[in-house]
Amino acid sequence: MLNRIAALMQRLPAGTDAALIQSDVNRRYFTGMLSSAGTVLCFRDCAYFIIDFRYIEKARTVVKNCTVLEQHDLLEQVRHLLEEHQAKTVAVESMTMTLNQFSKLKKSLGSRFRLDYSDTLSRAIYACRTVKSEAELEKIRAAQRIAEIAFMDILNFLRPGISERDVMLRLNQTMMEHGSDGESFPTIALTGTATSMPHGVPSAERLIQEGDFVLMDYGATVEGYHSDMTRTVAVGQPSEKMRQIYETVLCAQKTAIAGAKAGITGRELDKYARDIIEEAGYGEQFGHSTGHGVGLEIHEFPNASPGTAVELEPGNVVTVEPGIYLPGEFGVRIEDFVVIREDGCENLTKAPKELIVLA
Repeated sequence: MLNRIAALMQRLPAGTDAALIQSDVNRRYFTGMLSSAGTVLCFRDCAYFIIDFRYIEKARTVVKNCTVLEQHDLLEQVRHLLEEHQAKTVAVESMTMTLNQFSKLKKSLGSRFRLDYSDTLSRAIYACRTVKSEAELEKIRAAQRIAEIAFMDILNFLRPGISERDVMLRLNQTMMEHGSDGESFPTIALTGTATSMPHGVPSAERLIQEGDFVLMDYGATVEGYHSDMTRTVAVGQPSEKMRQIYETVLCAQKTAIAGAKAGITGRELDKYARDIIEEAGYGEQFGHSTGHGVGLEIHEFPNASPGTAVELEPGNVVTVEPGIYLPGEFGVRIEDFVVIREDGCENLTKAPKELIVLA
């Protein structure tokens, strides 16, 4: 935590004197504190965390890399600090700051300060966040272990007559019982023809039938860090077509993981999986990207998609989740997530992924 602000300021152009951070996730990343409010004002040689009375006691205990100030008149306090540090150019989070926030800040600061509302600061922040430290990886691993406990539990729960909503609730409850702060995103649990909808919503009315696929996409969180996994299992004997589609997706996923390493682009990682599915004749039925970054948010940079020319770096955490979706029939998705290393990757997902058939 102590070096994150310094690393951020080093990424900003020499003419940028200060950076203003107000978004919840980025504020947490740079201070280590979870709160619904607060402002981080960074300079080249120091930083301030301005927070209101509700959080001031906690902030003085938790935040070690900023001078903690109790908020009274935020915009006036920001202006005073900028003057004190003789700052002229202030970068703001253009990707998260609202027009209303920007308008008020600009009016308060007047013409004396130049606001950099390009994507300079946001891009610098994302560049810092995409490379995970070992401490961050340990939290992600812990979240994934919880998700996998829930997976092994749900295998003993799935049977004909159980609703999608029951499956979702069981996954969520098990994760909470084993230490999750909360689900990474609204848990997806689908069965039968609904599995062809990549992000379908679980229903209390749709029940598992003999011979159905059940698709589960979910994750746990530990200290704000997310896990993300998808497994598709069969309840009763699947058809030969279901088995063939499953094996195609599994081959695509394994091929992409085998090719994941530092230096390849997100486009290249996506292509490893996409080529397998296209060669099998199902390219039109794989309409989403192969993967995305994971960390303090469930969707972060970098992406593994056809349009991503950015090279992967050691320390990136990326999902690998190809799928095939046949409307009106069924769908299959298999998702692990990996840490990119120099000569390959570390798969953070240990749950079995060969086709599981629950008799």
